[in-house]
Amino acid sequence: MTRMTCALGLFLLTMALGLIPGPIIPLMASYALADSFNAKPGAWEMTITTLTTGMPAPPDMLAKMSPEQRAKIEAMMQARAGKPSTRVYPSCITQKDLDEDRIIKKSEGEDQCTQKVITKSANRLVLEKTCPAPRSSTSKMTMEAKTPESILASIDMVQGGAEGKVHVDMKGHWLSASCAGVKNGD
Repeated sequence: MTRMTCALGLFLLTMALGLIPGPIIPLMASYALADSFNAKPGAWEMTITTLTTGMPAPPDMLAKMSPEQRAKIEAMMQARAGKPSTRVYPSCITQKDLDEDRIIKKSEGEDQCTQKVITKSANRLVLEKTCPAPRSSTSKMTMEAKTPESILASIDMVQGGAEGKVHVDMKGHWLSASCAGVKNGD
């Protein structure tokens, strides 16, 4: 029997007997979550459908606007409320993005947001994202890799202090291994 086999057997025995200290168990769980999402890196085409209900702009943000600006924003939000809006755009997803669970790129102003992995497997990824004020929000994102060339996702977001919600459905399909000429979100 090799030393590695012996060490592994001893580890499993001590674990089974409950002799391993508690802090090592969470560490083991983080290694179990370390697999990459099963999608190909490269150029993707993303189709995003957004549905907004209510007024997702925080009241304190609206209060800081001039009456004209506020009326314009409120009219725009009212016109969009309850009506889905679809947009198709290119995206470049790198292997590093896949390894770090960044399939959906950060928007402007999201540098202070925190992201937490709820569940992760090669084919399914569930994340929670929390962003602080002034644009505070909480989101739950569920992504599935139907195949390495096909991604489905849904996002539900509630903005802090606002009376609105945003639901996003995303379908992505892989175009090529090269991201040459692809600018995210353009």
